[in-house]
Amino acid sequence: MEGGLLVLGIESTAHTIGFGIASSSGKILANVNYVYRPRDGGIHPREAAQHHSAAAPTGLSEALKEAGISPRDLDGVAFSAGPGMGPCLRVGATVARTLALRLGKPLVAVNHGVAHIEIGRLVTGCRDPVVLYVAGGNTLITAYMDRRYRIFGETLDIAAGNCLDVFGVKTGIGPMPAPEEYARRGEKFHPLPYRVKGMDVSFSGLLTAALRMLKDDVRLEDLCLSITETAYSMLTETLERALAFTEKREILLVGGLARSRRLKEMVDAMARLHGAEVYVIPPEYAGDNGAMIAWTGLLQLMVGQVTPIEQSRVRPRYRIDEAEAVWRERGL
Repeated sequence: MEGGLLVLGIESTAHTIGFGIASSSGKILANVNYVYRPRDGGIHPREAAQHHSAAAPTGLSEALKEAGISPRDLDGVAFSAGPGMGPCLRVGATVARTLALRLGKPLVAVNHGVAHIEIGRLVTGCRDPVVLYVAGGNTLITAYMDRRYRIFGETLDIAAGNCLDVFGVKTGIGPMPAPEEYARRGEKFHPLPYRVKGMDVSFSGLLTAALRMLKDDVRLEDLCLSITETAYSMLTETLERALAFTEKREILLVGGLARSRRLKEMVDAMARLHGAEVYVIPPEYAGDNGAMIAWTGLLQLMVGQVTPIEQSRVRPRYRIDEAEAVWRERGL
């Protein structure tokens, strides 16, 4: 059994119910995740919550077995408090409260966005990056300053991942990475709405214009090239401004869209101009997962940032800059 503190993390913000176990030595001992696949369309919160409830017992058992520990070996239980879908969040929170009460262990409420960053810092080895957090449900640029992750820019409407996923589904090729794969066969770039407003971005107009252009018999591969290049250019421009403002020398890409090869190429080119190093979260930790909740919960536990049961409500609109990252000021 791994020495030091051990924390179980439960992720359930959207389509994934995940169970991870992390140790204070910086090792991820288990990372078991089950993904809800809707029959058609997007995520139905109630159906996803039912999926999570059904998968939770198996997921918990698998995580404990993978880590080679019993529930009594745990030093804390963490859960994703938000942001996310209320019904899904409540499943994870209920499981976490039940375990914490039964085992007599501390409960830790974790901000989902902060967890994406902290697992990224752990597995890539970067220390103090400007972070581009891009996923199906979130798009923002953040960096640590004065006990919190401050937001330097964010989407004003839909997330970048959602924009490309919806485009892929509506054109019949499927969600990401299909649009990017088709884009590699594109030959002609068609101008589309480029919406950067200060440090913020907007993708709804881009999506609408691209779908409208499809009706004009524009070659699908060319349209995929156009929408991906436009979206990634918007992200790279705003990321560059944040990098210049903060004068940091590290960039970290996290979230599901961090898997994008083309986005990495564009960020790499920009970073070279500023002498900055680019770190990318490995694919197994890019999407929502239990390990990121476990590791962030462990950091919070080590600095005494725990949550009384009576204050453990979920927060579907829990912004990343509302969570105090106390461990950062202590060098963790």
